[in-house]
Amino acid sequence: MTLIPSVALRDGTTIPQLGFGTWRVGDDEAQAAVETALEVGYRHIDTAALYANEAGIGRALATAGIPREDLYLTTKVWNDRQLEARASLEESLTKLGTDHADLFLIHWPHPEADAYVQCWRDLIALREEGLTTSIGVCNFNAPHLQRLLIEVGEIPVVNQIELHPSFTQKDLEALDREHGIVTEAWAPIGRAADLDASGVRTVADRVDRTPAQVVLRWHLQQGRVVFPKSVHPERIRENFGVTDFELDEHDLALIDAVDAGNRLGPDPDLM
Repeated sequence: MTLIPSVALRDGTTIPQLGFGTWRVGDDEAQAAVETALEVGYRHIDTAALYANEAGIGRALATAGIPREDLYLTTKVWNDRQLEARASLEESLTKLGTDHADLFLIHWPHPEADAYVQCWRDLIALREEGLTTSIGVCNFNAPHLQRLLIEVGEIPVVNQIELHPSFTQKDLEALDREHGIVTEAWAPIGRAADLDASGVRTVADRVDRTPAQVVLRWHLQQGRVVFPKSVHPERIRENFGVTDFELDEHDLALIDAVDAGNRLGPDPDLM
């Protein structure tokens, strides 16, 4: 089986660097998609309460016969439940068919509700109780991270943010790195919008790989955790085939140069 590299987290654990994303994978599709992903070799599954597919993922995990210690499961608490993190996590665990998450995340800061600091305190308590091994956040900008540090005294081990060649968020990733926070990239190939960029195509032609593969490799070589999503078996396999080649510095620079500030998702300050 292909060996997936892992990244060390500040809490002493490790996370598989290549995972399988399930955003916009409906519950009726989730079982088959995750079964294919597990068959291909993925062991890190990323989901969220919002995705409404945890039950389907749980069915796939139950039939796969893979020991729980060989799996890495991430889920997230949604905005309207930031003050109900325990109940949200317990519901997610029931659907997934497990007694703990490996990583539990605040999905968005949702500053309008002004509840994310208390939610973060609650996540710390859930970790201490063993309901989740690690805790982190998604879509937190610098002020949100700074507030956690000032008011709680502990910062996340990961920050899952929109990051792809045409939206690199270099300053935010640098801040994550400065604080020992691992950056996870959602929409890692820009929802396919970045795959026609000339720099990406040039690199793909040079290394004889698909544009999606070279973009995923670009992420991995820069230390990010990624979880491409697809329900198509051939694409799931394609996205997994990114550990047996290397990009050189020129290749990385060509893909870096695609950056155009092209945000696809919501602005975390307004979400």
